[in-house]
Amino acid sequence: MNDFHSLNGATPLEPEEMDELKIGHITTREELNRFEQDNIHEALQWLEGRRRVDILTEKFIKTLHQKMFGNVWRWAGTFRRSGKNIGVDWVQIPVSLHTLLQDVRYWIEHNTFPTDEIAVRFHHQLVSIHLFPNGNGRHARLMTDVLLKDVLKQAPFTWDVIDIDVEDEVRNLYLKALRAADHGDYSMLLEFVRSNQRKI
Repeated sequence: MNDFHSLNGATPLEPEEMDELKIGHITTREELNRFEQDNIHEALQWLEGRRRVDILTEKFIKTLHQKMFGNVWRWAGTFRRSGKNIGVDWVQIPVSLHTLLQDVRYWIEHNTFPTDEIAVRFHHQLVSIHLFPNGNGRHARLMTDVLLKDVLKQAPFTWDVIDIDVEDEVRNLYLKALRAADHGDYSMLLEFVRSNQRKI
């Protein structure tokens, strides 16, 4: 099996996580991307037809990841149990997520930030916690758009949560904006998410 994680910014999988691939005949990143993209299309259809529930819960966040990647990976929708090159210690994931969800509820209730900034901060923190073995960026982007539409009553951001096989200037700009947010500067990310760029 080839290295599926050579894409800039992608999280390497542990061998035991790689063993959880449901489709044994996949041998290239392109094949993996195609199957994952098909799965994400199904998740988008599920989102459109679902019954509206509170999305700021651990249950919904796990369910969305499972819907996005469950046809491809057995660990889909399950918090990671390994260290990565990004993210909190895996044992801290539930507490870190709970804190984030409480913070977001507070920001919304008290109008702490403009709506776009609430969504950007939520997105950045989801990526920073790094909940799952993989798919965190795609999941966090889609989860942020659900927050914008369902809770903040705003249009989703202009990023493309479906196009997952891209490494170009736009992806590099996105990663640069996330790194700036790591240091408390959200201006690049705020500009990026409402730009006319369509691929990340």
